[in-house]
Formats: sequence, structure tokens, C-alpha cells
Amino acid sequence: MNRLSVLLVGLSILAVGCTESSSPIGASQGTTTTSTFTVPLSPANEVPAITNADASGSGTATIALTVTKDNSGTITSATANFQITVTGFPAGTVVTDAHIHNGAPGVNAGIYVNTGLASGEITLTNGGGSITKNGINVPSDRAAAILNNPAGHYFNVHTLLNAGGSIRGQLAGGGATLDPGTPVPY
Repeated sequence: MNRLSVLLVGLSILAVGCTESSSPIGASQGTTTTSTFTVPLSPANEVPAITNADASGSGTATIALTVTKDNSGTITSATANFQITVTGFPAGTVVTDAHIHNGAPGVNAGIYVNTGLASGEITLTNGGGSITKNGINVPSDRAAAILNNPAGHYFNVHTLLNAGGSIRGQLAGGGATLDPGTPVPY
């Protein structure tokens, strides 16, 4: 009887060791990457070009788009960090908002990714100022569209004087880097 017990225990251990795992060794665990876009902003890029008092303004937007992809390469989540700097605006300029739009050069389009910037949130001193907006959720399909065609999207900053946009620039490049600590596919 003792031998039978030892045999059953041994078979049980063997059976547990041979069950299928939901995460087999060597399986891809997905990846997280960040693509950074540095966008020079100019009133001449607006459609039509800005020729009023805001024509002296300019700026830069740095957008870090972080996406997580599943094993098949499909984006499952995305966030964006925005660093926005403006300069050269007349005294009293009020920045009202800033967004990514889905439009090619020379084309105006709807808001695609909102930075969450509130009117007056950037305080301009001597015509310039900056703000950082982090952790902005981006719908997965929109993140994929931006990464697949950066030049088909633009960033612009709106002012009280130019509600449709005061300074604008097309996204370009966006070299992706693997985030530290991200599971690496095998």
C-alpha cells in the first residue's frame, strides 16, 4: 500500500508539472515604447496664416507618446506627455487651449487629442511661457494613426485672439525607444 501511495503522489506531481501554462516560457509579453515628436510652431503654418498681433508668436511642443502593444503588435493603451513652450506673443495674450489635430499641411481638421489645457493656464511673462501636461489618455486607434502617419497630424496652440489656432506645426519623426523595465519579447 505504501508503494501505491508513493506512486500516486509521484504521478500527481508529474501531472501538475505537465499542465499547460497561460504564459509559456519564451512567450512575448508585449512591449511599451515611447515615440517623441518635437514640433516647431509658427503662425505662418496656420490656415490661413496668422497676420494679426499674434503673428509675432512662436513655440515648440514636445510630445512623448507612450504605447503598450500586446503580443500581436496591437496597441492596447496609450498616453501622451506634452511640454508646450510659447514665446514672442504680445502683452496680454491669453492661451486658451492646445491640441493634436488629424490634418495634413494646409488642411484644418478637428481635435484628435486634447491636452486638457484650460484657458489662461499658461501664464505668459514678457510674451512667453511654458506648461507640461502629463498622462493624457490617447485612444488606441488614434495613437496608431499618429504613429503610422505623423505628418498627417498637426499640433497647434489657440489664443483668445485666434480661437482657431495661433501657432501650428506638423508632427514628424517620432523615433521610438523601448521603455526601461518593459518586458522584452523573446
